[in-house]
Amino acid sequence: MVLFRYKAVTPDGEALEGEMDAVDEASVVARLHEAGHIPVRAEPLAAGRGALRARARGRGGGRVSAVAVAAVARELATLLKAGLPLERALEILVELGEPERLRALLVGVLDRVRSGASLADAFAAQGDAFPVYFVSMVRAGEAGGALDPVLAQLADYMERSRATAETVKSALIYPLILLFTAGVSIIVLMTVVVPQFKPLFEDAGAALPLATRIVIGIADTFQTYWPFMAGGTVALIVVVRLRLRDAPTRLAWDRMLLRLPLAGTLILETEVARFGRTLGTLLRNGVTLLNAMAIVREVHGNTAVAGFVGELAAQVSEGRGLAGPLAEGRLFPRLAVHLVRVGEESGRLDEILLRIADIFDREVQRTMERLLALLVPLLTVGLGMVIAAIIGSVLVAILSINKLAI
Repeated sequence: MVLFRYKAVTPDGEALEGEMDAVDEASVVARLHEAGHIPVRAEPLAAGRGALRARARGRGGGRVSAVAVAAVARELATLLKAGLPLERALEILVELGEPERLRALLVGVLDRVRSGASLADAFAAQGDAFPVYFVSMVRAGEAGGALDPVLAQLADYMERSRATAETVKSALIYPLILLFTAGVSIIVLMTVVVPQFKPLFEDAGAALPLATRIVIGIADTFQTYWPFMAGGTVALIVVVRLRLRDAPTRLAWDRMLLRLPLAGTLILETEVARFGRTLGTLLRNGVTLLNAMAIVREVHGNTAVAGFVGELAAQVSEGRGLAGPLAEGRLFPRLAVHLVRVGEESGRLDEILLRIADIFDREVQRTMERLLALLVPLLTVGLGMVIAAIIGSVLVAILSINKLAI
């Protein structure tokens, strides 16, 4: 049994929260339904604390976390589907909401709705706390009279996008740990181990092998200049980060990333999946193609891809459609271009775009597996050879000194 933290709404519309022992989340939801309540949220107590921290992020302004926005969409969809009026649903979210930034935003949304604003306008009035595509889809849902399913689709979209990003991050953890561990080992060898043998080698002078003299020279450099090397590394990182704020430099950097073997393919496939899922979701919920293209440009992390999507939007505004300019750009994979053309010809562009997103999400998984299958052995062998070379140079020197002594 697991202890779950739940939040629900009673039949009278009152907020209810507490803890319950259950096998899984579905059991909690079922028991709340049996009691006549409307489940809003149910999560293991340990995970709940993590989610609370994630939802409370962004205290000083700017966007709240994607986790928080997805939770708002999911919970609001649940309450509206249960038949509660929008204003009461927002009141319950404020009552159940976590403190600080998110609750303040929900209070602002509720005040706007009470004053007669639409829900989309109320979200938009909170600055950049809610993404542009989020506001646009809410507006489309209100216009089509299907707000609760649109909010549920928004939550699904944001959760899947986050899951894809988390998959990529998780896959990179082991190589980074391996690189860090090997780097620390090399630094310890060069600054602690090798200097211990230096007195033994001093009398040998030029008789030492070339490899040993090089290793000792590098070790001396590390010991003497390590503060300057550390400071230089930090300064380089700061300079690079500042330079990447410059639009032309960032564009050149992002284009270079797309040309990298394997890693460039991974980045492009991630962006294609994001393009398909965002555009398909917007089109499915009534946003026009031209307006949707303008929104999609804002969700891309790679500025080269964002610029390409901006050029597509300009050509779509001229009535050229999407498949033709997409093919001429020669950035997206042929499969994606072909499927977009099929979607336009069949009148099912939204459905095809969502299928493209699913296809390339799977491709991201496969590419990541191939990348790790290549990267981890390369790092292991390469760093192992460096460490072996350092140790070997010391052992060769010891053997040469022994021969001289004989």
